Amino acid sequence: LVITNHHVVADATEVKVHLGDRDFKAEIRGLDEETDLAVLKIEVDEPLAFLPLGDSDVLRVGDWVMVIGNPLALGQTVTVGVVGAKGRTIGVNRDASFENFIQTDAAINRGNSGGPLVNLAGQVVGIATAMNWGAENIGFAVPVNTLAAILPQLRDQGRVSRGYLGINIQNLEADRAPAFGLEEGGGALVVSVDADTPAGKAGLRHGDVVL
Repeated sequence: LVITNHHVVADATEVKVHLGDRDFKAEIRGLDEETDLAVLKIEVDEPLAFLPLGDSDVLRVGDWVMVIGNPLALGQTVTVGVVGAKGRTIGVNRDASFENFIQTDAAINRGNSGGPLVNLAGQVVGIATAMNWGAENIGFAVPVNTLAAILPQLRDQGRVSRGYLGINIQNLEADRAPAFGLEEGGGALVVSVDADTPAGKAGLRHGDVVL
């Protein structure tokens, strides 16, 4: 099984995985547009080396990380930096509620998508996904814990089944908390509620804070 981004393979008519000097025809085993993740399957005749999955929840701002990929067709490139922020929402998904990006200054460019964000223990802690075109080395990765949560469904069912509320949410930051009658930040601010949805029928409204 090979992990990559949804946007890397979603519109492809044929997918190959390049390992060393060999190409393997790949089957798209599962796709999830909401988290921009995909699982591929290849048939090989020998065990392959792999990187273990780490725990992205224990990452701290300032931790050293590496990004491995093929930026601008420069194969097997490693870039190094630190975790710049966690929990970023950058507006690249259809539903911002799914966005929880790790920000890093380890250079991420075109061709890095789907490559691993690795900690100093050699564990995958994220999947490189997006970059900021107008900035110097501001890139974003999907936390590996997001992958771990949906990998069984992608592997076994090819898609992810989720409960549906019908709301868009944001993190409630400390500087906005007093406006909602709270002494400190935390929780989810309901930005909008779609009509005729479970959330709407339950009485959730714009401006509610879910603790």
